[in-house]
Amino acid sequence: MYMEGGGDSKEGKARLREGMAEFFRKVVAQKKPGWRIVACGSRNGAHDAFRNANRTSPENFNVLLVDSEEAVAQARSPRNHLQQRDGWDLNGVNDDSIHLMIRVMETWIVADAGAVAEYYQQHFLKNALPIAANLEGVEKERIYKALEHATAKTKKGKYHKNRPRGRFIGRDRPG
Repeated sequence: MYMEGGGDSKEGKARLREGMAEFFRKVVAQKKPGWRIVACGSRNGAHDAFRNANRTSPENFNVLLVDSEEAVAQARSPRNHLQQRDGWDLNGVNDDSIHLMIRVMETWIVADAGAVAEYYQQHFLKNALPIAANLEGVEKERIYKALEHATAKTKKGKYHKNRPRGRFIGRDRPG
């Protein structure tokens, strides 16, 4: 799986691989051997690595996983969305290999305000986070600004997309 994220540092990419391996734990256990998550940093980096893997290892089931970055029209497939939005050449790639995450990863964080509050603790402004029946519809700049505002006065500091802040939030919670 070639995925967007992790930033430019080896540490950031390693942390993303660790978090996603935990997230996909049950799938990974069923797909032995050969299951591998490759954190590629930028979305273009993920596309390039995915295309290279398809060219050099066509016998593997390679998967591309990137943020959609914007709303996806209901009639549009992930392939069409990425071809039209990013101008990517995905011809010859199986549709089952192309997957979109949400517009912006931080929407996942905002979706569990309780876990974020537990992680940041004192001076976290839980009410600064957007509440919506469909968080996917909230613009990404609003998500970023809300997280920055909610965390600005915490001991862990203001949220920043690629700056490590302790362990992965989902792993800090019991259970």
